[in-house]
Amino acid sequence: MTERLYFEDFAVGQIFRAGPRHVTAEEIKRFAAEFDPQPFHLDEMAAGATVFGGLAASGWHTAAMTMRMLVDGALPIAGGIIGSAIDELRWLRPVRPGDILTVEAEIIEVRESSRPTQGRIRTRSTTRAADGEAVQSFIANLLVPRRPPA
Repeated sequence: MTERLYFEDFAVGQIFRAGPRHVTAEEIKRFAAEFDPQPFHLDEMAAGATVFGGLAASGWHTAAMTMRMLVDGALPIAGGIIGSAIDELRWLRPVRPGDILTVEAEIIEVRESSRPTQGRIRTRSTTRAADGEAVQSFIANLLVPRRPPA
């Protein structure tokens, strides 16, 4: 298990990475059937006649896969990843069956909090396909616990 990090461990410019995550047509359809049941997420034939030109993962599915990679290792924050806001969420290109995703989270701000037990960090997370092309990006505002007194 990765060491868990506290507020004091973060500095602007640090980069954390995770992945890969292999995307399948089955999981795209399964997620869509439950959460975003639109034809371009559910059926290859119907999707071919849309702006996507083929089966595409829901943007919310891409966000969920990104979150899983962040939790699995990209952001090993003590106490978990606790967000207070997401800014500038962008879906930059469709995620397709067969894509292999990775995520990179860069620390872009570290600041004190009015609460003595926590601080705040802002991260810019970019999810990429295997060819390096960005498929999603966002800025997360996170609450991070301070290291407990020894």
